[in-house]
Amino acid sequence: MSYQVLGVVLVIVVLYVLSGIKVAQEYERAITFFLGRYRGVKGPGIYWLAPIFCWQRLLDMRTVTVNVESQETITKDSVTVKVNAVLWYHVVDPMKAVITVADYRSAVYQVALTSLRNIIGQHMLDEVLKERDKINEQLGKIVDETTVPWGVYVDMVEMKDVEIPPGMQRAMAQEAEAIREKRARLIKAEAEQEASVKLAEASRIISENPAALELRRMQMITEVGAEQNSTTILMMPSDFISLAHTLNQSLTQGKGIPLNGGKEKELV
Repeated sequence: MSYQVLGVVLVIVVLYVLSGIKVAQEYERAITFFLGRYRGVKGPGIYWLAPIFCWQRLLDMRTVTVNVESQETITKDSVTVKVNAVLWYHVVDPMKAVITVADYRSAVYQVALTSLRNIIGQHMLDEVLKERDKINEQLGKIVDETTVPWGVYVDMVEMKDVEIPPGMQRAMAQEAEAIREKRARLIKAEAEQEASVKLAEASRIISENPAALELRRMQMITEVGAEQNSTTILMMPSDFISLAHTLNQSLTQGKGIPLNGGKEKELV
């Protein structure tokens, strides 16, 4: 009879010992408690916990990706927008993540949600659309400062999409079109200014060398003829024009009457 009792006790002890064997994966950590008090962090690998007296809670140490649902908020310039974001974080201190906060996953999500709404309200619409990197950096710092006491590190927070009202979209499209038209007019004005400078320089060079004017006329005739049109061109020697100009001056001086208000026109 004593051997039977001893055998039963031995079996119970073996089962007790075997039931206390635990295994944690490489990406897991076990927060252990003995009679309700924190004992330590176990894992990864195999370890033993005294059944009935000890219990554990396993935590995943891998980076968690959370989709922050779309939030309707108002920017600093009173424009209603809808913004959604993506949050990446991981646990760095398992003890704090279990003891300090009841549900660290929900807590981190709610901090990211409220911080996103607050930071959008501190910026203009143009800043939200054009300076996303800067806003994402500020948002990540705000969330990380809050979650560090919980043993959670925020890797990154990124705004994924920003939806603006249709009326504001049309106004922004008109603004962009006006900016492009303004830029085109400025470029055209600069081109005309440069062309005028070049033309003035060309006229000075031609006036210094009359033969250059004859070459330009011949080039113009060649260009007109290459267009295969029916334009009739009458060529007149420049000596005739010079003679007419001299005659006009002689008649004007002889009569003492200025023609055309004292202004002369040269026929080319």
